[in-house]
Amino acid sequence: MKKVSGEKTSGRPATPPTPLAPAAKTLASLARLDDAALLRIIRDHPAASPRRAAACELLVTRHRNLVRSCVARYKNSPEPAEDLTQVGYLGLLKAINNFDPDLGGSLAAYAQPCISGEIKRHFRDKRWQVHVERSMQERVLHVRAATRALTQELGHTPADHELASHLGISQTDLRDARRADLVFQPASLDAPLAGRPDAATLADTLGEEDPHVEHTLDMHALAAHWHELPRREQKILLLRFYGDMTQAEIGHQLGISQMHVSRLLTHALTHLRHRLLATDTPAPRLAKAS
Repeated sequence: MKKVSGEKTSGRPATPPTPLAPAAKTLASLARLDDAALLRIIRDHPAASPRRAAACELLVTRHRNLVRSCVARYKNSPEPAEDLTQVGYLGLLKAINNFDPDLGGSLAAYAQPCISGEIKRHFRDKRWQVHVERSMQERVLHVRAATRALTQELGHTPADHELASHLGISQTDLRDARRADLVFQPASLDAPLAGRPDAATLADTLGEEDPHVEHTLDMHALAAHWHELPRREQKILLLRFYGDMTQAEIGHQLGISQMHVSRLLTHALTHLRHRLLATDTPAPRLAKAS
């Protein structure tokens, strides 16, 4: 799997991923353009266009400090900074591809929650549930390889002292590596717990998922696009979903018809839905209701 997906590789510095390697001449011709002009080039040119690739690379370079600032919040995390930086660049590229300069606002303000969200998803989906230090991960791999080699050479499974001597480590280090290797051997949730006469299973000891976590992530993503809506549509959404008012009640309060409220509500929800899906296709151009 490629590095930008969150998988770990060692020995390579974190560098921003770009779709193509644009020619230096193309980069120089676009360097004087502002962010909005570069974003329009990205929207108007096909994915294989060198001009589009050059505009994308310039924007990644301009906003790399934003990625670094998002990663810096996790400086005390056990996850390597270079891995998080790669994940952050992936979030920046998604923001560049999805941002619509015609709607106003700055790319930096839009990209920051995209980068942070990508890093949070990496922690949620890619990390080991039990952290194992990089040196121990490598030792686990060495123990596995040495066990196979010695088994073939000796004709039997090597004893601990034979394996430790072959690797040049202590038997204590060998036992630590074997315990770390257990991380890769998940236990069944239906397996009975040892020493429990009541036949309790591991599943009985686990808590439930907290729906408020996903709700918080959704609200964070929504806040990134809230400013794109006209003030009246913002107010209608607040009255409808937080004030629990009907369309007729909203229309009475704002002095407009229920049908007009329905059109404005549909306009706002459709726009937000397309933005939150974060697809490569821009949100449809809806006629702005008055």
